[in-house]
Amino acid sequence: MEMLHYDFMQRAFFAGGLIAVIASCLGVYLMLRRQALMADMLSHVSLAGVAAGALLGFNPTLAGFLTAVLGAMAVEFVRRSYRAYSEVSIAIIMIGGLSLAVVLMSLNQHLTRSFSSYLFGTVVAVNKTELLLLAFVTFTGCLFFFLFRRPLYLLTFDEETARTQRVPVTRLNFAFSVLTGMVVAAAMPIVGVLLVSSLIVLPAALANRLSPSFAWAIGLAIAFGITGVFAGLTASYHFSTPPGGTIALILLLIWLLGTTLHRGWKKLGSLRAKRNPVSLNA
Repeated sequence: MEMLHYDFMQRAFFAGGLIAVIASCLGVYLMLRRQALMADMLSHVSLAGVAAGALLGFNPTLAGFLTAVLGAMAVEFVRRSYRAYSEVSIAIIMIGGLSLAVVLMSLNQHLTRSFSSYLFGTVVAVNKTELLLLAFVTFTGCLFFFLFRRPLYLLTFDEETARTQRVPVTRLNFAFSVLTGMVVAAAMPIVGVLLVSSLIVLPAALANRLSPSFAWAIGLAIAFGITGVFAGLTASYHFSTPPGGTIALILLLIWLLGTTLHRGWKKLGSLRAKRNPVSLNA
C-alpha cells in the first residue's frame, strides 16, 4: 500500500496497533467493574498535566503521563471514602483536573492556540518519545493482565469473594488504577483527550455484548479495536480527515453495526423457536 511507504504512517500504524491492544483489553475490565467513565476522567486530568508541562518548560507528553498516573492514585484514595458511591470519586477528580487545565491554559496563550493536537490527537505525528512510552505501557499492561489474570477476574466480578480467596484487593485495585492512568495518557497522541474514551469503551462494549465468555470478550475487544484503528488511519489518509475523529467515528460505526446485527440475530432465533416449538415431552 502506498501510504505505508511513508515513515510517519508506519509509526502511526505501529502506535495505533499497540494502543488498540492494551486499551481494548483494559476497556473490558473497566466495563465489567462499572468504571467506564474513569478513562474520560483521567484524560481530563492528563490535560492539566500537559498544560503544566508546557507552562513550566517540561515535556508535555511526559507531564500528562505522570499527572494521569497521579490522578488514578487519587481516584483510588477518594473511592475508599465513598464506597457506596464509587462514581463520586471520578466526578471529584474530573472537576479538579479540568478546572486546573483551564486555569493553566489561560496562563499560556501560545499553548491555548496549539492545544487542538492534544484535544483531538495527532497519531500521524507521533514522535520517538511517545512511541517508546506507548511500547512500554503496552508491554507493562499485557504483562500485568497475564500475571494477575485470575485475581483480576475474581476482583472484577466479586470483590468480597476475592477477599476470601486472599487476593490483595487494595493493592490490586491501586495497581489497576495506575495502569488505567498510564493507558489513558499513552492513548492521548492517538485519539486525543476528547476521544480517548472511544478507544477504550466502544470495542469493549461490543465485545461484552457478543462474547460467550470472558476470554472471548478480551479477544473480540482487541480485534474490534485494531480493526477500528487501522480502518480509521486508512480512511484518514485517503480522505484527509483528522485521524483521531476518524478512528472514533469508525469505532462507533462498528459498534452500531455489531449491535444491530446481534439484535437481528436474536430476533430471528426467537421467530424460529416460535415456528418450531420443541415438545417438552419429547
